[in-house]
Amino acid sequence: MLTDTHTHLYDSAFANEGTNGPADAVRRALNAGVDRLVFPNVDLTTIEPMKRLAAQFPQNITMAIGLHPTEVNPESLEDDIERIQKELSGETNYVAVGEVGMDLYWSKEYEDAQKQAFDRQCTMAENAGLPVIIHCREALEQTLEVLKSHPNARVVFHSFGGSVEDVRKIRALIPDAYFGINGIVTFKNSGLREVLPEIGINRILLETDSPYLAPVPKRGKRNESAYLKYIAECVAGALELTCEEVADRTSKNASEFLGI
Repeated sequence: MLTDTHTHLYDSAFANEGTNGPADAVRRALNAGVDRLVFPNVDLTTIEPMKRLAAQFPQNITMAIGLHPTEVNPESLEDDIERIQKELSGETNYVAVGEVGMDLYWSKEYEDAQKQAFDRQCTMAENAGLPVIIHCREALEQTLEVLKSHPNARVVFHSFGGSVEDVRKIRALIPDAYFGINGIVTFKNSGLREVLPEIGINRILLETDSPYLAPVPKRGKRNESAYLKYIAECVAGALELTCEEVADRTSKNASEFLGI
């Protein structure tokens, strides 16, 4: 069985299939052998849709709570962080804080606010004894700068697509970091397959980041958790392992990291 450690099946991209669209996407994943799914939050508007869908499949879905870096707004930051903290401290059982981090791909305008939001949410995770799901895009140095204040943080670098050098930089600060591998690894011009041996199977978490980054042979389509098998097959080929070995080890990694 496979574990999708990062999927947004509650996203509005699935709403056009009718009232059962998101639930049907979960069922397709279960039928494809993906028996555990982790839903990271995005912003304040996604909390309730995420919780509603997860409640339909309590044996299969767990959740993380956080404010995505591209959703950080300096004007509402205090209120938004307070809402995330309140949600984390509530009755819902969250397995991680995420997805949080730094994203300077689109704009550097809110870099300082992103740093502040990331830092405060790392503190939330520490206080709650939870791991952190990190979104890092075009901002590795800034992300590591924040993490220097949280040397004991347990982290996964979600949607990792970096180099061997990037892996080493991350491990120099957080030796036990995990790396979320998704459809990027299947892309023809991706160099990520050559980086996987540096990471090693014991520190890989499989993910889809659905509805984004659909793997080959589904590239260009809306992604979903049922496609995780294509990512597992690619990882298996790169590391000279069987698909069963990859599924078993990465699911164990998910259990160890997220406590699921």
